[in-house]
Parts: sequence; structure tokens; C-alpha cells
Amino acid sequence: MYMKHQKTSWGKVADWYDELLEKDSDSYQQKVILPNVLRMLAIKNEQLVLDIACGQGFFAREFYKKGAKVIGVDIAPELIDIARKKSPKQIQFHISSADNLSFLKAGTVDAITAILAIQNIENFAGVFKECGRVLGKSGRLLIVLNHPAFRIPEKTSWGFDADKKIQYRRIDGYLSESRHKIQMHPSDKSSEATISFHRPLQLYIKALAKQGFAVAHLEEWISHKTSQSGPRAKAEDAARKEIPLFLCLEAIKTNV
Repeated sequence: MYMKHQKTSWGKVADWYDELLEKDSDSYQQKVILPNVLRMLAIKNEQLVLDIACGQGFFAREFYKKGAKVIGVDIAPELIDIARKKSPKQIQFHISSADNLSFLKAGTVDAITAILAIQNIENFAGVFKECGRVLGKSGRLLIVLNHPAFRIPEKTSWGFDADKKIQYRRIDGYLSESRHKIQMHPSDKSSEATISFHRPLQLYIKALAKQGFAVAHLEEWISHKTSQSGPRAKAEDAARKEIPLFLCLEAIKTNV
């Protein structure tokens, strides 16, 4: 397999990530992302869905339960090992980077998901190129990422206006691309870190268009959580409803 033995940033936190998705029933993945992705995919029986950067297979298994034929791919062997152990044998898993889908023939996939993945991949343009190659006519690519306008590492933060009793989101930069090391456990200086890339929305749209995709749908998803009782609870909950956490793009393959 391509880059089979490479240690990746997410491979090092495989066990932590698996526990987060499987044991935290109140996670964003469980409560916000999964139901919205299933609604947008509207999976048909025997439809072939490719989940790129599939991690430990959480979403791949949910797609399979809805009747899809599922293939998952991730560059981290540690995550794929977990995925294979936890998933039905009918789900295929491959160890490879998302910009190298050589195990798939052109035009064979009905839908592709990239959930909280593109923001962690340096060669995102190469990923879109491969997605365009393996998707069939009118194939769909569903991309979910941390909202690039409101969740920029080191450039965005929460603030509170005591006079107006409003919680606001401060944006210190947006258009410039940037690379960030994200500490998995900020309180522990020795904890593992992953790499994330910030890009403005227009960069993704242009890269998709270059590969023959048209953005057919865009959604912005908010937090499902509520604050505990306190002097700022009302303002915090209001901000959650106004400032989205996630952005979802549905791109349709237009060239054949």
C-alpha cells in the first residue's frame, strides 16, 4: 500500500480519536455531523460511497447500516487497524493518502465524503483531482470542515461585551492561508499534536471548479450544546445559534 508504514499525526492519536467518537454520545460527530451528512447523502441501497480520511471507520459503518456499499481510506495504519477490527467485513478499508486513490478505477464511485478531513490535508487540490477521477457521472462530493470563516486557529476567539451582554466571535484574519500545530490536550504540554491548514472558502471553490465540480449546495451547522446556568448562559446560547461551527459543501461532478 502507498505510504503504508508512514507514521502520521492522526495515527499517533488513534486510540484517543476512537474513544472520542465511540464513547462520547454528545460529541459533534454524533449529534451534529452524522445526522446532517446522512440527510444530505440520502443513501440509496447498493450505492457505492467512498469515505476519504475515514479514520477508525465511524462514518463508514453508519453509511453501511443505511444500505451503501462502503470503501474507507486513511493514511494512518493505526486508524485503519481499528476500523477493520470494528467494522463488518463487507466494508473495504485501504491505507493510502487521499490524493492517491489508485486502488479505484475511474468513474466507479457514486458519492464521496470528506468529513473534517480537508482541513488536515496539505495537498487538497490533489484530493479533489482524484475525487473527480473516481466519481461517476453526476457523482457527489460532500465536504465537511471546521467553518473557515469562524474557526481559524490562533486567529479567532470568543469575547464578551459586558455592556451589551453579548458573546461575540473575534476574527483577526481570514484571507491568508496558514498552517497550525494543534495540541490534542492543551493542558498537557507533552501531548501529541496534529497539523491543520486554514484556507479561505474561495480557495476551495476555485480548486473544485478546476477539477470540473460545481458547488450545488452549502450548509452551515451550529452547535447542539447549551450552557449551564450562569450570568453568561443566555449570551453563550444565543451565540451558538448565530455563529456556525461547521461548513458543508456538496459538489457535483459536471465533466465526464
